[in-house]
Amino acid sequence: MKDVKEIIRILGSDIPGNKSIHYGLNRIKGISYSFSNAICNILDLDKQRKIGTLDEQEIKKIEQLVKDQKDIPSWLKNRRKDYETGKDEHLVGTDVKFRTDSDIKRMRKIKTYRGMRHSYGLPVRGQRTKAHFRKGSAVGVKKAAKMGKTG
Repeated sequence: MKDVKEIIRILGSDIPGNKSIHYGLNRIKGISYSFSNAICNILDLDKQRKIGTLDEQEIKKIEQLVKDQKDIPSWLKNRRKDYETGKDEHLVGTDVKFRTDSDIKRMRKIKTYRGMRHSYGLPVRGQRTKAHFRKGSAVGVKKAAKMGKTG
């Protein structure tokens, strides 16, 4: 049996070597359960095998598949119909956070409904606000300041 490495670095993320490949790939930001399942199926990797047993070639194959995205169906990608390019792509790592932040900034700049909800700190996806989302801005009745005794 091969040596199990303690930590494996894939796509800029450190993954404990004792995790199975299927669950270890979930540790990478932007790779979901379904996406890691697709990676294992396309590259014909055993999902239950420990990720610490992967050799350099297999790690490079995983990284290349995620970067190229040739065999991955478009419905599985996390950024479909990109605003700037119009293409389907899958973002991983710090690119996810950067793109999300730039999308929110763009929505705030052009003052869309979603952008205004983001800037006010209110829920964006249609949730009700009567009972929840009360932290932050004051919602409801404010008590009047106590006056000094006059008597």
